[in-house]
Order: sequence, then C-alpha cells, then structure tokens
Amino acid sequence: MNWDWDVAKDFLPELGDGLLITLEATALGSVLSFALGLVWALAFRSPTRWVRWPVAAVVEFVRNTPLLVQLFFFYYVLPTWDIKFSALTTGVIALGLHYSTYTAEVYRAGIDGVPKGQWEACTALSLSRGRTWVAVILPQAIRRVVPALGNYVIAMLKDSPMLALIGVVDMLQKARAHGATSFEYIEPYTMVGIAFILIAYPASLLMRALERRLGH
Repeated sequence: MNWDWDVAKDFLPELGDGLLITLEATALGSVLSFALGLVWALAFRSPTRWVRWPVAAVVEFVRNTPLLVQLFFFYYVLPTWDIKFSALTTGVIALGLHYSTYTAEVYRAGIDGVPKGQWEACTALSLSRGRTWVAVILPQAIRRVVPALGNYVIAMLKDSPMLALIGVVDMLQKARAHGATSFEYIEPYTMVGIAFILIAYPASLLMRALERRLGH
C-alpha cells in the first residue's frame, strides 16, 4: 500500500494524454451547451406556443433524465438507427445537450434581469427585434451570467469521467488500463484525482473573482 514514485513516473505520460482528451471533451461540450442553451432560452420567449411547448418538453425531459442514461442512449441506441458517432463525439454531444438545459435557465435569468427600460428604449428608437436582441439585450444578459456559465464548465469537467464508460480514453480510462496491466492502482487513480483538483479548484476561484468583478 506504499506510494511508488516509479509507477507514478511511468503513468505520467499516459495521464497527460488522457488529460488532453478530458479537456477537449469539456471544452467542446461547453461550447455546445452554451450555444444550445441560448437557443432554448430564446425559444422560451417565442410568441408562438408551438415553439415554446415542444422546446419546454424537450428541455424538461433531458433535464430530468440522468446524464449516464443519455450517454448510453446516444452510444448504443442511435447506431441501431444508422446514426453513428465516435465515442468522443458521442460524449461531447451528450454533455452539451444535457448541460444546455441548465444553461438555458441561466440565460433566461440573465434576460429577465435586463431592465425593462432597455426594451422600451429600443422600441422608442424603432430598433428591429433582431437588432434589439443582438445589440442591446444579449450583451447585457450574457455579461450577468458569465460566472454561472463558468460553474457549469467545472461541473462538466467533473462529469467527464463518465465518458470512459463508452470507451473515451480520458484520464480515468488511462488509469483503469494502467491498473489492469500493472496491477498498480493507487498511483494512477490518485494522480487522476489530483489532476481534477488542480484544474477545478483554480477555475472555481477564477469564477468567484469574475463574479465579484462583474457584480460591481
């Protein structure tokens, strides 16, 4: 049960490779969740109920089912319908779609927080609906919710080990494979845990600082 530095040294290159995959999945999943979340938030404000209701149904369904179930559905069920993606692409889609239902609420809160006078000013200036959103409302709304969006990036990072269950060779999968071949588990899994802490904790501090800065 003693720590073996030689084992840790041997695993370090594999940890680096797995870390790149983890960061890639998190970054791409974040971009997808931010984009889809904004689409959902705007759809919620559509004057047409035939847009609002289906979007609300999809968002509630995704939000109230586990990420792991969605991950397995995309990876194992969709191929039976001739819809096939790589393991990493599947993981990114699952992460992005799942978290988009939460970022949608963040965007909606930011939009609702824009003072009513801003909308009235746009009307007084005869700005088009599109110009109102792009030039006035969204810049103010997004500025308000950047820290909250950042927190979801950290959450996605911590959920990324689930992707190992569908074969994505991230840090956890590297640790599992290394342990299976060397029968040394303490060092790989400990190093993976430390890597997550070294990434997530500074990111969390950055989000807090950003929240204080944008709050003034």
